Amino acid sequence: MMLPLHHCASSRAEARRLVLAHGWNATTYQILNPGISHWFSSRGDAVVGYVARAGVRVVAGAPVAPEQRLGDVAREFEADAGSQGARVCYFGAEARLERYFAGHRDHAFVLLGAQPSWHPAEWVERTTAHPSLRAQFTRARHKGVEVTEPDPVEAERDPDLARCLARWLKTRGLPPLHFLIEPETLTNLGDRRVFVARRNGATVGFAVASVIPARNGWLIEQFIRSPDGPNGTVELLLDTAARSLARGGAEYLSLGLAPLAVSRAGPEGSATPPLWLRLMLGWMRAHGRRFYNFRGLEAFKAKFEPMRWEPVYAIRNEPEITPRTAYALASAFTGGAPLRTAVRGLGWAALREMGLR
Repeated sequence: MMLPLHHCASSRAEARRLVLAHGWNATTYQILNPGISHWFSSRGDAVVGYVARAGVRVVAGAPVAPEQRLGDVAREFEADAGSQGARVCYFGAEARLERYFAGHRDHAFVLLGAQPSWHPAEWVERTTAHPSLRAQFTRARHKGVEVTEPDPVEAERDPDLARCLARWLKTRGLPPLHFLIEPETLTNLGDRRVFVARRNGATVGFAVASVIPARNGWLIEQFIRSPDGPNGTVELLLDTAARSLARGGAEYLSLGLAPLAVSRAGPEGSATPPLWLRLMLGWMRAHGRRFYNFRGLEAFKAKFEPMRWEPVYAIRNEPEITPRTAYALASAFTGGAPLRTAVRGLGWAALREMGLR
């Protein structure tokens, strides 16, 4: 069933309760982001966060449910979508849902990339022994950067953080995207943790961590540096956050999906998309840096020497991924305006090529 007023406080509170009880996917807490609808299972023991676009319910990750109920909940959700004439695509699905649907010919898989993960204590050991990372931390400290963890309530009210975010967004090649990469997290920190980098009293960067309860873990879902933040600011932010999480006994840490980093997924990440999609993804990896530096993001995350690279999928409840699915995914991230976003992105890229940005 879906509550008719899916943005009401009671719906969100119930979704949060289920996330804190059963959330396993790295993106689990992000189903509470603005604009995401909530569907609840008939038993009331599971929730699915999704947006409806182009006749497709685009799911944020996977159903949040007890592990033994995951498959049943997914099938119930798909049946409900079908009764409304909609298909389903799980974007950001991980191993649990992939294992359930593996071998089912009525579901198609596309490997989106891979996400790096660590045990926080291992992060500390690896970065401590890494000379170039230590040099980055030292450089930032010598430039006067200090990292603290304010109370989330204080952080929500801090105008300096909002200004830092606004300045960072102006440097992006695309308008702000939403869904699983929602930039406006500062008004809804809730169970999140935030780490703030300041220099001479001014905010020059911050990182936001979201809880992954069933793994006793955290996803660093957002890490930014203002244009005047010294080199090494983000590295110091992430290291400080990881060390704090390690001291708190966390057992899992992820920096989130590195899109198109399919070679990192290893043999367990095998999923062959149709030819049209392979060509599109290849073009994006080769030329998409004008809008989004996929290779740079992958390289940045890799330098922290992850313990694992975990495959991340899009799973569609049809035998093949179709262009309609691709359009629905683009629409989910652009708030329903993929063509307008693409035009604005092309304009920004053209100005940058001419040296005007």
